[in-house]
Amino acid sequence: MIKLNREIDFSKIRLLIFDLDGTLIDSRQDLVNSSNHLRAVMARPPLDDTTISSYVGDGARFLVRRLLDGSADEALVDRGLKIFLEYYRQHMLDHTVLYPGVLEALNEIKLSPAGSARTMTVLTNKPVRFSRLILEGLGVANHFRSIYGGNSFEQKKPDPMGCRIILEETGIAPEAALMVGDSDVDILTGRNADIATCGVTYGLGLERMKATPPDVQVDDLRELAALLNGRPPRLAPPSNSSTRSSQSCPETAVSD
Repeated sequence: MIKLNREIDFSKIRLLIFDLDGTLIDSRQDLVNSSNHLRAVMARPPLDDTTISSYVGDGARFLVRRLLDGSADEALVDRGLKIFLEYYRQHMLDHTVLYPGVLEALNEIKLSPAGSARTMTVLTNKPVRFSRLILEGLGVANHFRSIYGGNSFEQKKPDPMGCRIILEETGIAPEAALMVGDSDVDILTGRNADIATCGVTYGLGLERMKATPPDVQVDDLRELAALLNGRPPRLAPPSNSSTRSSQSCPETAVSD
């Protein structure tokens, strides 16, 4: 079901900037397995899936630091990051799949009802090489004009740098762009870049997103496709409790 927190003219949207983990791909099990491999190597007990999922979203180094119980020992974090990435590189497609409806939604979104092409890109805090390999392995990399990761720019999400560079590269105005993600990091990124936001409820970061509501929220990416293409969606009652204009937009950058 769709929940609208702010009115958006979806007919004007020409650029969609997607998050990756929790939005396009269900990578939970491979991230959990890689995380607990690191914990085992570091002689720490395994963590449950929910705890590890709550650590995801701010980039690999932040994930590893959290897996090491918030260690401030940078040499230890460096070692942990190497262990995690080496294991994840070998196992990142063991269980990872597209979420249900994602492929259909991408195919529907790429062309407007008038036949004009929309531009789709990926902006994630995951390392860019892994992001591209995963999307290639799942057969959808060619849907996106560009795929950017957490090491593509000087600043990560929620800093607006990545969004602003994408806007500049595509020549599309902020009012014609939409940031799509599953967590507060993605919603804050859109707000900081002054573009509309769409949150998905099926991903990894729903609890974190509750405190930072998006302009529109969907349970299935095909619902967003319906909104963009003018098809009647199932709507939840609009919320009057929060709008983007009444929310602050922190400029705090997440850096590795």
